[in-house]
Amino acid sequence: MSKKLAIVTGGTRGIGASISKALIADGFEVAAIYHGNIDAANAFKAETGGHIYKVDVASFADVRAGVEQIEKDLGPVSVLVNNAGITKDSMLHKMEEDAWHAVIETNLTSCFNMCRAVIGGMRERSFGRVINISSINGQKGQLGQTNYSAAKAGIIGFTKALALESAAKGITVNAICPGYIETEMTGAMKQEVLDGIIRSIPAARMGKPSEIADIVAFLASDKAAFITGSTLTANGGQYMA
Repeated sequence: MSKKLAIVTGGTRGIGASISKALIADGFEVAAIYHGNIDAANAFKAETGGHIYKVDVASFADVRAGVEQIEKDLGPVSVLVNNAGITKDSMLHKMEEDAWHAVIETNLTSCFNMCRAVIGGMRERSFGRVINISSINGQKGQLGQTNYSAAKAGIIGFTKALALESAAKGITVNAICPGYIETEMTGAMKQEVLDGIIRSIPAARMGKPSEIADIVAFLASDKAAFITGSTLTANGGQYMA
């Protein structure tokens, strides 16, 4: 029996790499999508043996071509994890138009692009798992992140609507809202900023990428077949929705 195939966008670095590794450990074939950092992608491939594909998830045409190539190489997609995301932070009264569109297109429109490319096949096969990575800041908002918060809040609404459309076809669609996680991005913050963040978290620490990956692995499994349209928070109690 061939392995089920999972696509993970932004799947070669940070949280995405942990997600890809967790799915590989659970027996999935994984196609990890990257866009800019070829060195990180090659390092991921060398470490895990996972498959890497360069795709601009903000481009409908590029996604369609990329998914077609993945399915030609590896077979039908059973699991899609929409994890790709960027930040271009600025107070709204200073935000450039390009910063707005780049974040919305990479973080939110990418979910449409990727889901549109795989949902037809999932419906035909009466099986699928779609897992969208949102954010605590899509739930509560964040100063200097109107673009990012809007995109991540949009993912939650998108998830609920697609879950309603897909449930009768054996497809589950869920969102995860991580809080502050130990990644390269948080590691680049000033220590006093990090200390302030940690003081605001009841668990008194940031999360680990593997803790998000474990949730994804569960939602991708048969054990989660009756969970759909849900938003799971993983933020150490910082924001309770």
